[in-house]
Amino acid sequence: MNASESLTVALSKGRIFDESVSLLARAGVQIADSDINSRKLVIPDAQNHFRFFMVKPIDVPTYVEYGVADVGIAGRDVLLESNADVHQPLDLRIGACKMVVAGPKATANQNYKELSAVRIATKYPRLTTEYFTQRGVPLEIISLSGSVELAPLLGLSDRIVDLVSTGRTLAENGLEVIESICDISARLIVNRASYQIKRKAVIKLIEMLSEVTR
Repeated sequence: MNASESLTVALSKGRIFDESVSLLARAGVQIADSDINSRKLVIPDAQNHFRFFMVKPIDVPTYVEYGVADVGIAGRDVLLESNADVHQPLDLRIGACKMVVAGPKATANQNYKELSAVRIATKYPRLTTEYFTQRGVPLEIISLSGSVELAPLLGLSDRIVDLVSTGRTLAENGLEVIESICDISARLIVNRASYQIKRKAVIKLIEMLSEVTR
């Protein structure tokens, strides 16, 4: 792969970072441990075929959509929330979890119709609004950036919408899953122009990752 075929890759230092680096390594893309554990925001792979940008999870689709990064690895939750115009050629099958509606066990069975408007705390206001609006449920969104499980415990919200893996955090805070919205996993995403201009390199990366994807 020559310089013109090299790819820029947006990675998030979030919940899927370690699995992403491990998957890349199995595919033959090696990143030095010293770089992974550093505070550098731009790092190369060992062969200088790739240049990685370390960004917040929610920003990965933006960097790819606007062509700053040719490709990226992002969770489906982030992609659904951002609604970015990017190509999604491959489900990497890492970071598997579910997007759910959850609430206190004591009121988990309460019908939405008994509430004039459901107050929902979430990091995903767009996704949550779309889900409940399609079901004709009036709602009030409480946007939070973290620890959404705390909201119903303190009376800030009736429900939460968040990612759940094992359910342990919910259980330890007296919450339970009410309904599942969708399954979540990480996806390889590609800038639409890069998919054409650097097609050979992009296809090669897709093939490399496909071979090691569970």
